[in-house]
Amino acid sequence: MAKLYVVGIGPGGYEHFTVKAIETIKKCQVVVGYTYYIKLVKDLLEGKEIIKTGMRGEIERCQKAIECVQNGKDTCIISTGDAGLYGMAGPILEMAEDIEVEVVPGVSSAFAAAAELGAPIMHDFCSISLSDLLTPWKVIEKRLIHAAQADFVIALYNPKSKGRVDHIKKAIALIKDNIDSNRQIAMVKNAGRDGNERMLADLDTIDYDFIDMKTIVIIGNRCTFKKGVYLVTPRGYHI
Repeated sequence: MAKLYVVGIGPGGYEHFTVKAIETIKKCQVVVGYTYYIKLVKDLLEGKEIIKTGMRGEIERCQKAIECVQNGKDTCIISTGDAGLYGMAGPILEMAEDIEVEVVPGVSSAFAAAAELGAPIMHDFCSISLSDLLTPWKVIEKRLIHAAQADFVIALYNPKSKGRVDHIKKAIALIKDNIDSNRQIAMVKNAGRDGNERMLADLDTIDYDFIDMKTIVIIGNRCTFKKGVYLVTPRGYHI
């Protein structure tokens, strides 16, 4: 019986693919993905049927992947990062009926960025997407406020796009209003792939022009500190 695999390919660099992700893509007859994601796995696609759609074609991609499995073809649908975090695992499991589905985890961009920065996510943290295409901005605001008040390390996904230029400024303003001191902050562009850049700052010295849709913004908790080129969030060990 054919099977549908929902595969997280990590931040995009081949070295961050898991062995399981590579093996799964290789054995599938059909690979489905966003056009940009398909380019990231091009070396694994020889002899395969490729189905790709543009931005905001998520439900169409899921439906086509399900149809391929129903037609007897082992199929994988790919997401960058982890397929279960802002990826296709949720929609697929909501839509799929009478087919077998396996989710293959991947390295999230927040963890790829954190590794490049040192150890900013060493203690409790949360991830918040600033995209309000699927989540009302009021809900995002509430999450930002409570995360700041709870002193989480915060990883911000989708911080800025052409249609959401000021969302990151609004988010930072909300966080600053709900903490009792400044925070270390890091911005990593293209974590784990070509075009990688990073910048350290604090909440008062952010270069908003540096940030784009492919940037992960990590905001430390009250204990996060800068050590040379690294950020470290202590967990509480006696060192």
